Amino acid sequence: MDGGEGEQYNSRTVEEVFGDFKGRRAALIKALTTDVEEFYQQCDPEKENLCLYGLPNEQWEVNLPAEEVPPELPEPALGINFARDGMQEKDWLSLVAVHSDSWLLSVAFYFGARFGFEKASRKRLFNMINDLPTIYEVVTGAVKKQQKEKSSSHSGKKSKSNSKAQRAPDYQEKLTKMQPKDEEEGLDEQDEDEHGETLCGACGENYAADEFWICCDICEKWFHGKCVKITPARAEHIKQYKCPSCSNKRARVDI
Repeated sequence: MDGGEGEQYNSRTVEEVFGDFKGRRAALIKALTTDVEEFYQQCDPEKENLCLYGLPNEQWEVNLPAEEVPPELPEPALGINFARDGMQEKDWLSLVAVHSDSWLLSVAFYFGARFGFEKASRKRLFNMINDLPTIYEVVTGAVKKQQKEKSSSHSGKKSKSNSKAQRAPDYQEKLTKMQPKDEEEGLDEQDEDEHGETLCGACGENYAADEFWICCDICEKWFHGKCVKITPARAEHIKQYKCPSCSNKRARVDI
């Protein structure tokens, strides 16, 4: 199986290659966070060497490596399923995340070479990639730790106005970031500036004031409502929200 890589690529510019990178990255983050239970089950150690593929359309799949030699694109780490039961789950996921980061870079710079990017274009592509958190940082929560360290230097500003970036018992029943109201428009730009570094635990994208977000009461990570399939109306009836990853962990412990 070629992991969906046999398709024709139209990417020619830095922006197009970066768009391809973002699509694959979003798919891999989804596999290792919101879809982690399904991913875990598909990585059966009894099967042959398996790879985790992220596709440009933000879909992921666990499959056998490409048969053609050399392959159309660089291949992901081979045999990720063999180590699954020999490690702690979080350590195994972290290992897969590291290899996924390496694979994403190799694919992006394969395109850079294939499309004849010059030094300046390659540097711009890398800078655009480097502005995003790595998959490893998202999966391990390192991004959140970095945010806490940065926010600690601005502790004087931690009040009701920045409750969107922290746990917020008094804000929207301490569950959600709702759509901004007309009378709050004066604070929206300030909130977005202060908390633009808050990242979704599923897709890794930045916080935006005009998007609906929800916070997990277990791991305290924030998620786009669309990423975890929670609407504002549904959130109003949730007393304690558990993200997919925390829910799956609890389910496996109870078995």
